[in-house]
This record gives sequence, structure tokens and C-alpha cells, in this order.
Amino acid sequence: MSTPWDTVIIGSGPNGLSAGVYLAQKGLRVLILEAADSLSAGTRTQELTLPGYRHDVGSAVHPLGYLSPYFQTLGLEKHGLEWVLPPASVAHPLDGQEAVLLSKSIAETAANLGVDAGRYQRLLAPFVGRTEELLRDALKPLGLPHSPLLLARFGLKAALPATLFQELFFKGERARALFGGCAAHSVLPLNKLFTAAVGYLFLITAHAENWAFPKGGAACIADALAACFAAAGGEIQFSTRINHWRDLPPARTYLFDTDPRQLVNIAGEQLPAAYRRRLGNYRYGPGVFKVDYALAGPIPWRDPRCAQASTVHLGGTFAELARGEKAAWRGRVADKPFVLLCQQSLFDPTRAPAGHHTGWAYCHVPFDSTQDMTAVIDRQIERFAPGFRDLVLARHTMNTQDLYAYNPNYLGGAITGGSVDITQLFTRPVARFNPYSTPNPNVFICSAATPPGAGVHGMCGYHAARGVAKRLGK
Repeated sequence: MSTPWDTVIIGSGPNGLSAGVYLAQKGLRVLILEAADSLSAGTRTQELTLPGYRHDVGSAVHPLGYLSPYFQTLGLEKHGLEWVLPPASVAHPLDGQEAVLLSKSIAETAANLGVDAGRYQRLLAPFVGRTEELLRDALKPLGLPHSPLLLARFGLKAALPATLFQELFFKGERARALFGGCAAHSVLPLNKLFTAAVGYLFLITAHAENWAFPKGGAACIADALAACFAAAGGEIQFSTRINHWRDLPPARTYLFDTDPRQLVNIAGEQLPAAYRRRLGNYRYGPGVFKVDYALAGPIPWRDPRCAQASTVHLGGTFAELARGEKAAWRGRVADKPFVLLCQQSLFDPTRAPAGHHTGWAYCHVPFDSTQDMTAVIDRQIERFAPGFRDLVLARHTMNTQDLYAYNPNYLGGAITGGSVDITQLFTRPVARFNPYSTPNPNVFICSAATPPGAGVHGMCGYHAARGVAKRLGK
């Protein structure tokens, strides 16, 4: 007698949902099991502070979601997803001078970079109109590229440490700071190889389109993917926590949208000891401390142009950013950490009561840190927006342990799915020809612990699902 399911997916994050859509559209019988009573902890929206204030509990702004090569094939807008495109992607305020603004126009962005205007345009111009080509290769595991010359043009610079990249290609502090804020999304010390890749790629995406986010909250991405999955015949079962292999229903294949530790805890008896040991050596990197704000008004930026961007990078100069990132990596808390702040309610009135606003902010902290960074984050915002504290009606905070309790994929508060330094950039979670497979031919992994890593783009799930489909003869 055949099993009722071709594939059971553990976890309903964007990668689990993306894998489910791909497989269901192939005509396979697919079940997604979710431990919580709602979809995708990484893209969930809740009233965390006060009634009427809708906060993104996980991710907030999604440039790679909007540009995702896989999402673009799904027509998620037909399932209710509506993207908001702000006037600019990033504002990077600096002490005693105008903020740097990153917008879709390379010329406009370069115009506020002073001495580096020409250098910046030469660095970014080759990718204008070709971002889709680049992402198709950059958001995939190692293999033959579709556009080898374009990828090489990116990769030769991207392999550098961010510290060396900014010295080689920029002369002034404004361009260096803008690049450094983007590179700090890597959650690595900026002197490590390939940290330039994150900064460079984020600059490129900003010139394809201003960084987008979903109207109504990040949960709308998960809702649209789930609707697409249901339309293809897939099923989702909520409030079903899987602690052991025996908890799983019979299926031909299993796909884990979990971190490596959960994979071992659940499926360990199905995997060779040597493979389990290798997964046990997987490193997660620093965590984050997050604050959500209910605000009586918009953030009073010293430079009003900061209100044009969905995302604000707070951290001053490149040197200051680099010190903060190195501190978190080495187990220390920085006095002036890089703070990533999002202000979606400026462009999406569904997020807060009329005239009021939300704020979303985090800083990087050591793995599993329990130190309360609320005052530090408040101080970094107030540094560039005097009077900010007076607007705060309520706060909701999450330290690394709170984040792990909320989402077991965030071990130690590491929201990136694991460190992306040189030892794990191309070989996550372990070195295998097919990184989504395991030694058990019926067990696969598709979380952010696989290539291309963190981000709400669904590409880990898409690539993993292709391997599952091949295993099932589709």
C-alpha cells in the first residue's frame, strides 16, 4: 500500500512553503507540519506592544523577496501579496553632516557621496538592468553559472573582506559608511573574506528597486505562499510539534525547514553517526537583541531625508561599524553597536493607528547573550533623532533566548541560520555535492542553513525541492 504523502515538510517558513509549492505544483502529495498555530515564525506579524500596532516579529524589509527569482514565477500578487516601494532603500545618518541616501537611481545616490560619486557609479553601473541575471546565480549553490562573466565581475570583488573593499574602491567616509551598513547585514566581522559580497549585493539590489516590504506586514508573504500551496493541492497541519522521528507520518521523503540541530534531534537515528557529528560542528554566529516600538509620531530624524527610506542604518562611520561587529563576534557587547531600524508605518498606514507609528530595530550581540540592550538601542536612535524617546508609547523586547523560544531555528539568537564565514558560505550545513541532501536518500534539509542562506527569498526551499522532485521521479 502506498504512503499517503510523497513529501512531508517540517516547518512552514518561507523555504518550507516555497519547497511545498514547487513539489505540489509537480503533482506530488505534500504535507507541511508547523509546530505553532500560525505560519512562519520568520515572517509573522503581531500586535506586540499596543492594540492596533502591527509589528513584524521576524524579518521586516525584503529586497530579496521582491526580487526573488522563484517568487517572481509564482504570481503571489494573485494571492493577496501587495508590495510597498518606499522612495529610498536606506538612509545612513552621520554625525554632523547630511545622511547618505541609497535610492534606485545610481546618479542620485552617487550625488550625495562627494569624492566617490564617479567611483560609485562605475562600481554599480555594470549591474543595472542585469540584477535578475546576477541573482539567478548568486542565490544558488555552487555549480555552473548561467551568466559566468557577470558573476565573475561580481565575485572577484565580492570575495574581499569589506574592510579591504572599502579601502580599494572608496576614498571618502560617506560611501564607506553606506557600504559598511549594507555589509554589516552579514553579521560577521567586516575583516572576514566575502563580507564584501553582502554589502555589494545589497547595493546592487537597491538600484534594481527600492527595498520593498509587504503591505500589512511580513505575514502577508507567508499567507500568499500558503494560498499558492493550497491552490496546488498541498495541505498544512498546525500545532504539530515534531520531537522525534516516530512523530512523523509515513511519507516517501522528508524535508526539514529547520536548523541542523533540530534535524539531528528528530532524524538522528535515520542518519549516519559521522554525518551527525559534522552537523554538530555547525556554527551559528552572533545573535540579535530586538526592540519593537509603538510611537506617538514619526521618528524625528535630525536629517528629515531619513524619512524617505524604509530602512535606516545606525552606526556612524565604517570604522565604528567594524568595531561593533567585531565585538559581537568576540563575545563582547559594543557601546555603540550597528542598529538596523525599519520604519514601515511611514509608507504603510495599516501598521498603526492614524497619526501613530511603529519602529522595528535590532543590534548584534554575542551568541546566547542575555544582556538588555534596550537603552543602548534607544541611545543610538536618539543620537540621530533627538526627541525619539519622548514619542515611545510602549516597547516590546526580545533577547537571544526569547528569540530562540519563539523560533527554534534561532539558536542563540542567530537569525541568519548560521554563520556565513568562508568555512560555511559554500558548504552549509556540511560539504556535499548536493547540500540539501543527507546520506539518507529520503531525508533533505531546506532551511537558511543551506545555500544561499538567510533572507526571505525562498531559494533554499526551491533548490532543495528540485532535489526531492528528482528523487521522486518528477
